[in-house]
Amino acid sequence: MTTYAKSDYAAFALRVASGSLFLAHGWLKISVFTVAGTVGFFESLGLPGFLAYLTIFAEIVGGIALILGVGTRLVSLALIPVLLGATWVHAGNGWLFSAEGGGWEFPIFWAVVQGAVAALGSGAFALKVPALQRALGQFA
Repeated sequence: MTTYAKSDYAAFALRVASGSLFLAHGWLKISVFTVAGTVGFFESLGLPGFLAYLTIFAEIVGGIALILGVGTRLVSLALIPVLLGATWVHAGNGWLFSAEGGGWEFPIFWAVVQGAVAALGSGAFALKVPALQRALGQFA
């Protein structure tokens, strides 16, 4: 039987909540904004359209990985650039995310959360994939 510390439960809660938000944001880009609409939005910002596909992929696959606790440290670190990009996109709208177009407070906070998740690791109830753990070592 595995014994968990309080910090393991905290890491689990942070990991699953964050993963759920990533999954929801990725799904929003597919189901509401549509992939074509998301690509168009990225291009309207002067970004290459392929970054929209990468962002959707990162949010959905990264969200699932976080929820399951697979490669948590590496996934969290990989999602920080996505969040810094979102911070850049929302920077012109002011600080508060309740501002029209959404401000930058939420994405920058979420980037800090990913840093905390990366530092804490998977915590309790993570899916153990031995081959992946061996390959990723301390980043698993």
